[in-house]
Amino acid sequence: MKKIVIFLAIIIVLFAVIAIITNVQKEEQSQGNPYGKDNLKPSTIDQLDDPNYQNLILPEELEKKLTENEEVTVYFYSPECPHCQKTTPIVAPLAEKMGIDLVQYNLLEFEQGWDKYKLESTPTIVHYKDGKEQARIVGYNEEATFKKWFETHGVN
Repeated sequence: MKKIVIFLAIIIVLFAVIAIITNVQKEEQSQGNPYGKDNLKPSTIDQLDDPNYQNLILPEELEKKLTENEEVTVYFYSPECPHCQKTTPIVAPLAEKMGIDLVQYNLLEFEQGWDKYKLESTPTIVHYKDGKEQARIVGYNEEATFKKWFETHGVN
């Protein structure tokens, strides 16, 4: 009986050590992140070094651009959205190739964006001019569709 208790105690200690190490690693990965938050969701952490997710915009920055009537095109996405995972490798390089400053708003980290910008699903790209929404495209599309949308709506 003593052996079983000792064995269970060792297992419990091992699980505790693993949990502590995991938390320390998550904190280290989150430090110095562009989101300005102490704790990020694991799917966001996974994208920190992805070249397709480097043009991030924070809620305060977007609000400032809209308040100052700047023209801005925003890609609203969630790192956990399968359609976003298919769309980002299309729109990020396309926008760069077309010379479009497509800023990326992470709705998983900043959930207030859903209501504030009247979003129903991801991915959604919205073009703002003079602080007002001019056009939006929702969902996964082929590259040609995104290219035509950018051209049609004068996004540059």
